[in-house]
Amino acid sequence: MKEIQSTKNIVIKETKKLQQKKYRQQTQTYLLEGFHLIQEAKAANVLLKEVFINQRGLNEWTEWIEENLEEYYLVSDEVLKTLASQPTPQGIIAVAEMPKEDTADFTGAWLLLDNVQDPGNVGTMIRTADAAGFSGVILGQGSADLYNPKTLRSTQGSLYHLSVKAGDLAEIIPQFQQTDSPVLGTALDKTAKDYLSVEKMSDFALVMGNEGQGISPELLAMTDQNLYIPIKGQAESLNVAIAAGVLMFHLLK
Repeated sequence: MKEIQSTKNIVIKETKKLQQKKYRQQTQTYLLEGFHLIQEAKAANVLLKEVFINQRGLNEWTEWIEENLEEYYLVSDEVLKTLASQPTPQGIIAVAEMPKEDTADFTGAWLLLDNVQDPGNVGTMIRTADAAGFSGVILGQGSADLYNPKTLRSTQGSLYHLSVKAGDLAEIIPQFQQTDSPVLGTALDKTAKDYLSVEKMSDFALVMGNEGQGISPELLAMTDQNLYIPIKGQAESLNVAIAAGVLMFHLLK
């Protein structure tokens, strides 16, 4: 254990840079806030390069810290607050290493996100995909950064339970179709089907689009079938994360 009491400490200054996406990409590391996310990361064998804990956190999670951390920094409340994205941090923050890119195995059910910009929506859909039994989620161009603090919080640790990748959906969609896995879009057009009329399946991709504009015309032209959820009340539309949850639980066999 080492102690850091000053926000001007060089380790803290360098760590604070990870609040910015460009530094996360440069270092291939990111910040994890709160005990639950850090516990999930450690259970998934994610490398925690540094861990910062205040006295309250040390008192609360003594047993877990002793069993799981060889080294950590004991820091002041002020230091922890400097590193946190939330005004009242939980007592523990870690620097985690991003996973190495691996060859995608597009079997099972996958959720593809096209320009879904809200981090809360992206994190919630990753969490829901995990709950529904999906194999993975692909974040298409324009979608919120997986390692944005709000995205991470919204996943509640589910990013460690399934495969989450970033990629060009225009290049990835044909890969599903080459293995006879249908690609389902979401749109209100003449050829779209009521989702309840579609039979459950095991291997497929479901594309969800931007909160305001939906799926891009380019990607809609590539889907095998488009679906819609009938609106029975007077609401104009469903939140994209809610719609994704309805479809994922209905479609996966």
